[in-house]
Amino acid sequence: MNSQADSHMNQQQLLEIYDQEQRREVNYPGVERQVLPQLIRHVDPNGVMSQVLYTDLDEHNADTVIAEQIAFFAGQDFEWKYFTHDSPTDLKQRLAAYGFEVGEAEAILMLDLETAPESLFAPVTQDQRQITEPELLAGIMTVQSRVFGNKDTVDENEDNWVARQLAEELATTPDQVSVYAAYADDDVVVSSAWVRFPENNRFASLWGAATLRNYRKRGFYTALLAIRAQEARQRGRRFLTVDASPMSQPILARFGFQWITTSHPCMWKGRPA
Repeated sequence: MNSQADSHMNQQQLLEIYDQEQRREVNYPGVERQVLPQLIRHVDPNGVMSQVLYTDLDEHNADTVIAEQIAFFAGQDFEWKYFTHDSPTDLKQRLAAYGFEVGEAEAILMLDLETAPESLFAPVTQDQRQITEPELLAGIMTVQSRVFGNKDTVDENEDNWVARQLAEELATTPDQVSVYAAYADDDVVVSSAWVRFPENNRFASLWGAATLRNYRKRGFYTALLAIRAQEARQRGRRFLTVDASPMSQPILARFGFQWITTSHPCMWKGRPA
């Protein structure tokens, strides 16, 4: 994969690599990857991060397989990660008809680090720190809750499954996740993000990038992107990938990230309220 001939891949080539390594072959810490004839699912024993990640369905078997997954995850929440290039073409509508909550569209972007702009690898000047201790995740979650949960104040006693998941990963598989925080104004966390490094994979996946409103347009988002890209290159990863929001997609495009497909998180609410 390092020859000059493949140094500039087209969208279809990138999509095929993504489907293979990020959907069919990827493993995540703490969850069981199960390969079935028509799909690949990841089962979380804690019932938090279970998902159907890859499917190969047609109009004749789609409804049967959907019903089988609902029965399998009885009493649990799980996500069916739908991609617009999945078959059959009406799969999203079928999932909605069964009662899945179809989330907002997310652009799946990829960056080939062999052709990424050198500006991404310039020294980072902002105060960026890697968080390695689970007990230091509180500042990270404060930013996440304020940006994505639209909360002015955060209840430290509130159960947060993202915090629990990151804490478990830092404790059990620290080589597969790196968490970063940006600091400003009296040592306050103003921006945060993390990156995952799946085993036996050429990808590093970017997660959670968020900056407090009053600190935007000051380079914190870009600095967190750069420091994660630099770590990925140092660790020999070829590609970065991210599920991008409409807000972040234009920023990432300026650094060479290429759109390859679009996804929708389709959520099944199986747990009692």
